[in-house]
Amino acid sequence: MSQTKAELYAQRFNQVFEYIEKYLDEPFTMDDLSRVACFSKFHFHRQFSEYCGIGVSRYIQLLKLKRASYRLVFNREERIIDIALDSGFENPESFSRAFKHIFGQTPTAFRQNPEWESWHTHYQFPKREGVEEMEVKIVSVEHVMVAVLEHRGAPALLNDSVRHFIEWRKTTGLSPVESSQTYGILYDNPETIPAADFRFDICGSIIKEVPANADRIITKLIPAGRCAVVRHIGSRDRIGESIYYLYQQWLPESGEELRDFPVFFHYLTLGLDQPECEQLTDVYLPLNALDGMLA
Repeated sequence: MSQTKAELYAQRFNQVFEYIEKYLDEPFTMDDLSRVACFSKFHFHRQFSEYCGIGVSRYIQLLKLKRASYRLVFNREERIIDIALDSGFENPESFSRAFKHIFGQTPTAFRQNPEWESWHTHYQFPKREGVEEMEVKIVSVEHVMVAVLEHRGAPALLNDSVRHFIEWRKTTGLSPVESSQTYGILYDNPETIPAADFRFDICGSIIKEVPANADRIITKLIPAGRCAVVRHIGSRDRIGESIYYLYQQWLPESGEELRDFPVFFHYLTLGLDQPECEQLTDVYLPLNALDGMLA
């Protein structure tokens, strides 16, 4: 199937976005980016601004500040000066000014009490167009017992729940990151449901049930059965693209029927020192058993 001009244009910009994410800490020029996009260097900056709504330099700064914000919250032992320098700022003062200008809080205030809703309001990138063909596999998964923190409420506040779950894992050692698997169970589409009704389970595999605790961690089971799975490569902020592909493009032509369990994710890579473009997440869509087979 031939691509339209709009699809080819979007594909070129996707290549630029991936290049920037991969080499975020490397010195590259407008000439480098224009070559990646196969655009004229004399027009690239204007094309980028019109396509994204912001200039290249602003886009790059936002990516660095986004990464810095996660390090502030999830790597609390790191010094702010080190995060500032790693983000390309000459000193903590210039970093603090830029951070507060974008997110409305100083780095110190954000570390102590991150206002994620404001963060999401100010941190907006254009959606990427043109989802490419994805390889879908049908697999049979075994049941997995998991420790769960049920997030209920605005998607923008999900990171608060993630931080809470990480602290529980570290404190109890009942689902250590080094030897356990990390999952997410998505009950609702955050784009179509009222924020207050959004539901998401943050999960870590366990070998025995979680005892009663004050952290609101409970035991659940990801059931065994057939699933369609795709590997999402890149920022988890865009994982909706892979979900959309499964539901809207693959499922109608597959002849498969959905099982009564929500989409769930298996996070294959964790950690903040990895470029977003290299993050790996398997997206599972539960399917009914074939005739004559048990689910």
